[in-house]
Amino acid sequence: MAKMVKVTLTKSLIGASPRQKKVVEALGLRKMHQSVELQDNEMTRGAINKVPHLLTVEEL
Repeated sequence: MAKMVKVTLTKSLIGASPRQKKVVEALGLRKMHQSVELQDNEMTRGAINKVPHLLTVEEL
């Protein structure tokens, strides 16, 4: 089974740059405290590393 990560939006997007907002939306997050489970691959990790100050990441 592929490794998964649980990504939660823990900080508000108010004041974030438009590029950061697009990255968060591309991860599938829309609201505060919403969580999604994504495959742990290079593309996902790259997006998470663009906005680590807005997210909480748990490995499953």
